[in-house]
Amino acid sequence: MTKHIFLIQGAGAGAYEVDKQLATSLSYSLGPQYEVHYPAMPHEEDASYGAWKHRLEKELATMPGPIVLVGHSVGASILLKWMSETGAKKTIAGMFLLACPFWGGNGWRYAGYEEVMLPEGDVTHLSQGRQVFLYHCRDDATVPFDHLALYAHILPEATVCERDKGGRQFNNDLSFVAEDIKSLQL
Repeated sequence: MTKHIFLIQGAGAGAYEVDKQLATSLSYSLGPQYEVHYPAMPHEEDASYGAWKHRLEKELATMPGPIVLVGHSVGASILLKWMSETGAKKTIAGMFLLACPFWGGNGWRYAGYEEVMLPEGDVTHLSQGRQVFLYHCRDDATVPFDHLALYAHILPEATVCERDKGGRQFNNDLSFVAEDIKSLQL
């Protein structure tokens, strides 16, 4: 039985092509029992929560559950925001968030950040019934490493995975994420 993984890219001009290496690494490391779905997100250079949410829901509607969600950078932020608002109609077995920027609070506050900021207060329900993994590299030159601690604070049941090297793109090697995905009961 094929197990379905949904990988959502980061944002910025050319992000889909850059993150395609992450999708390839994840697919290769998981093997033929898993299918990695990696659709191009609309307007990647100016990621809109509404447009990405619509695409996310459209893609997930075609996939049988349980589903594993993997998000990179802004894509991880979109997944968290979506889960905090609506959740999924299908079973989500786990969420794997890579280099996820923290919006608001002690995190980033760029113009329009409120669109992807998690609601104030209790968001621990995001991890109920599913495993959440947070990954970040200390040498990420784009998303500050301290954003990992901000998420660890509000998601205390998440598994926190600190990596010394790999930069923003984890050296295009997600074999360690694949091993964590394989540990899930799907």
